[in-house]
Amino acid sequence: MEGNFIRMPPTIKYTKNIWDTNYTEIIDVRSPSEFYHDHIPGSINLPVLDDNERVEVGNIYKKNSPFQARKIGAALVTKNVSQHLIKYFANKDKDYFPLVYCWRGGQRSASMAAVLSQIGWQVVILLGGYKTYRSYVRQALEDLPNRFNYRVISGLTGSGKTLILRQLSQRGAQVLDLESLANHRGSLLGEIWSNESLPQPSQKYFETLIVQQLQKFHSHQIVWVESESSKIGRVYLPIHLWRKMHISNCMQIQVPLDVRVSFIIQEYPHLVNNPDILKAKIARLKSRYGSNTISDWNNLITSSDPHEFVKSILQSHYDPAYFKSLKNNYLKIKPTLYLENLSIPTIENLVDYLIHYNDNVLC
Repeated sequence: MEGNFIRMPPTIKYTKNIWDTNYTEIIDVRSPSEFYHDHIPGSINLPVLDDNERVEVGNIYKKNSPFQARKIGAALVTKNVSQHLIKYFANKDKDYFPLVYCWRGGQRSASMAAVLSQIGWQVVILLGGYKTYRSYVRQALEDLPNRFNYRVISGLTGSGKTLILRQLSQRGAQVLDLESLANHRGSLLGEIWSNESLPQPSQKYFETLIVQQLQKFHSHQIVWVESESSKIGRVYLPIHLWRKMHISNCMQIQVPLDVRVSFIIQEYPHLVNNPDILKAKIARLKSRYGSNTISDWNNLITSSDPHEFVKSILQSHYDPAYFKSLKNNYLKIKPTLYLENLSIPTIENLVDYLIHYNDNVLC
């Protein structure tokens, strides 16, 4: 108290637009499982209730007493916020300016915001919480894909499509790498093995990542994308993006079979290093090709030379599936671009061609 006045902490403000202010940080106070399922990109997870606590309080609320649930919930929230203050907020300076959100912008975010505000930090709560952000993403998925012109790069498995996209990106082109966002290489054998500890994102977070990437692009520039079916692993392409890709110009890359085989073995070392896992994967194809074919493939896997297995599964499974998918999914298939090999100079020359030739050549 100073004279006749009482010093009050900064008031808590509310917003529906997370982009209108330069916040120090965005804090998601939902449980870890909610955060994993989907969250605002760049936000950090400081849960005021963990998954078990959230279930416990919810059950008490529904089965016993809302009043009792609020008492227990308040105790748990107080304990957890206290730990966050000690472990996370202790070194924040007085200019720290966070945006806080929970599921609906209700009690969980208000609890965290109240404590931070009492300390003296200015705090903003996302009005409507995660549901407000998810509504924005859903609307963006209807609008954003239609702002761009796409060029689809297609080619049989092992044609170096990812290499081409990577080189295009390094040269400053706009590239939407859907397989990277999905953490999946788009085929039975194509999970990103080196990132097995990072599973595929949920459908909602996959959509969030797509929106985040599209927001970075300029509508007057081409967006390059690899040909995909409507599903990559366990996640689906948003329908408006898929429809726009479906009617976009699609160019084919053709590479000799032996080059593709060598490239696949180089890109997918598990074909050599993890034969048991590989056998388990191709076992999924038994209903389609029968026991004899699966047995033949298993024998090739255990042989000293993986080239014959890769060549066989390409010719029997991947190549026919690719041609069927290309015919069904893309309406504007353009003349084929032939590559003798997938060396760095060859890829660079192709990218030069794609970037510098006018659009009429590619269309």
